[in-house]
Amino acid sequence: MKKFLKTSLWIVGSLIGLIALFLLSVWIYSGNTPEGGTKIAKKGWAQIGGIPQGYFIRGENEQNPVILFLHGGPGSPELSMIKDTELEKHFTVCYWEQRGAGMTFSSNTNPATMTTKQFVEDTRQMTDSLREWYGVEKIYLMGHSWGSYLGIKTIEKHPELYYAYIGIGQVCNQLESERQAYDYIVAEACKAGDTKTVEAFEAYDKYADDFPSNDYLLKVRTNSMNKYGVGIKHKDCSMFDIAVDLLYYRGYTYMDKIHYLQGTMFSLNNMFHRIIDDNLFETSTQFEVPVYILQGKYDYQVSYQLAKSYLDSIDAPHKEFFIFEQSAHSPNLEEPKRFVEVVKSILSLKNRN
Repeated sequence: MKKFLKTSLWIVGSLIGLIALFLLSVWIYSGNTPEGGTKIAKKGWAQIGGIPQGYFIRGENEQNPVILFLHGGPGSPELSMIKDTELEKHFTVCYWEQRGAGMTFSSNTNPATMTTKQFVEDTRQMTDSLREWYGVEKIYLMGHSWGSYLGIKTIEKHPELYYAYIGIGQVCNQLESERQAYDYIVAEACKAGDTKTVEAFEAYDKYADDFPSNDYLLKVRTNSMNKYGVGIKHKDCSMFDIAVDLLYYRGYTYMDKIHYLQGTMFSLNNMFHRIIDDNLFETSTQFEVPVYILQGKYDYQVSYQLAKSYLDSIDAPHKEFFIFEQSAHSPNLEEPKRFVEVVKSILSLKNRN
């Protein structure tokens, strides 16, 4: 009995020690400077929509054109995942952390303010701040995933503020996209004899009123998409690696990291249904600024085919669809060299017009 107790205490003590070392290492790898080694590396706060909202700015020359980057999720800022800084050699990029997300998250955030209308207004105010700081009339708006939905809604209401809009993994009819992904993964799993995945999906009705539920998204859909190469990345996607990037990102303080984790679920609970309930084919098709969509060929997290059809359906002064042959949902992370080339080509189009 004494031996058992001694062994148990040793195991518990070891676990506590390991947890303490892990938390200490996360704290050590915390700070206030965005990584990447760019000449411009700022972290700050702006009063946006009545609350302090956080942002990072990276770049090499303050005279370069300005991009406001709208992260995905909702609730998932992406700077900790972005390793390549080539884009910042040509643009000054603001990575803003939206209401309820990342270091902007606060337990005092009123869920009633988590609306598309408020997010569009927040985006306008963040845009105006950048225009004032850099003395420019217009900037570029770039949105990824959820951020692409927000981007579309923003340029629809405030076209005068932007040279162009660039959508990455463009959301347009997310409910239909989720159903297409469901069918694709079940079909691929059947081919592979992956009965566990098939059974997991069949536990959910893709035509149910609550589809896709948080339970489905978190327990089944996201991991299966990554497993079959149609989710966040086409190859080498690990949620563990993404978590490590976040926890050991030196641009975040220890509390920023805690707020990031809290904001992820807060934003998902309060905002994801906004894109499920809205079909942009019906609500957002007329634009006064150029629209460019950059989509991974293997993207089922946000349907490649639907995004292409959406661009075909809209009216804009100029529109163009760029296919990334080796990517799923994140061509900016998966094919960074081509991604920068495409964004630079968009700049050159503006300069010629």
